[in-house]
Amino acid sequence: MGNIEFLGILFLCSIIISVIVLGVSYIVGVKLPDLEKVSVYECGFDPFGSSRVPFSVKFFLVGILFLIFDLEISFLFPWCVVLSQISLLGVWIMYLFLIILTLGLIYEWVWGGLDWKEDGA
Repeated sequence: MGNIEFLGILFLCSIIISVIVLGVSYIVGVKLPDLEKVSVYECGFDPFGSSRVPFSVKFFLVGILFLIFDLEISFLFPWCVVLSQISLLGVWIMYLFLIILTLGLIYEWVWGGLDWKEDGA
């Protein structure tokens, strides 16, 4: 049996198992939502006003900053794992990466990108 046939069988089995698990969870699952399940949970308070009012741009900027600095960790972890196996050039490139991110953080801090005001501005 070749690799292509093996991958096809593996793919078919994974689809069958996924359909079975989803079907059983749908049949067996409880479908009676209680008050706690349908209550507000994202921000901790009941919504007020229309849901069609746009968010402040500051909300999205803070979210993008979080993603940038969260992705930094995804680059740092593998670098730390192989630190003893890479050359000095790899170490200095990562230091340059960290310096650029630190300068970006300082820039955002100085220009008020991290300040959250209640008025939404």
